[in-house]
Amino acid sequence: MGKAKVKRASTSIDMTAMCDVSFLLLSFFVMTSTAKQPEAFPVDTPASTTKDKLPDSNVGIITIGDNGKVFFGATDRDVRVKTLEKMSSRYGVQFSQQDYDQFALMENVGTPMKAIKQVLGMEPSKRLEKGVQNGIPVDSTETLSNELYQWVQTARLAAAELNKEKESNRDFVDPGPLKIAIKADGAEKYPSINAVIETLRNQKQNKFSFITGLRAEDK
Repeated sequence: MGKAKVKRASTSIDMTAMCDVSFLLLSFFVMTSTAKQPEAFPVDTPASTTKDKLPDSNVGIITIGDNGKVFFGATDRDVRVKTLEKMSSRYGVQFSQQDYDQFALMENVGTPMKAIKQVLGMEPSKRLEKGVQNGIPVDSTETLSNELYQWVQTARLAAAELNKEKESNRDFVDPGPLKIAIKADGAEKYPSINAVIETLRNQKQNKFSFITGLRAEDK
């Protein structure tokens, strides 16, 4: 008896719908993602074996390098803007809404308050050029002359106020006080780092982290 032939079904799959979905997802991520801004003040941190990671938010970072230059920044954009508003009041420097919008995009700043408006008015690429930002003034006092002291203190107050405003949100989880981290170049000399540490101690900020890189064999 002859063997019945089974009709073969087509193995081709219409991928049109899948391509449409993939394109829509790609478009969504491209339009909603924010490109990481280049570091205004890159430093070569020392290596260590510590694998603890710094939180992605609620952190103020002090960067030290290039013979004592100091930069300060906050990870959260809302904290950056609130901090600049408070610094504006302390130093009597007025900023426009455009200035605040530009500052929200800057991961850190390293210039005296008297020159910050000029920096904010520059193209982002110009701000990264060597010699444009020569560091935040730091000294042993707790006055306005020690601008790092004012930046750190003001950022801590700004973060606390923003957390207070969010308490009524149902899903809000209080992250606690703003954490402070020091990111110093491995070749930086001790007096520069000590000046920053003393500034933190003067405002009873005795707990802070040091940002380091992993040793090659531990990566």
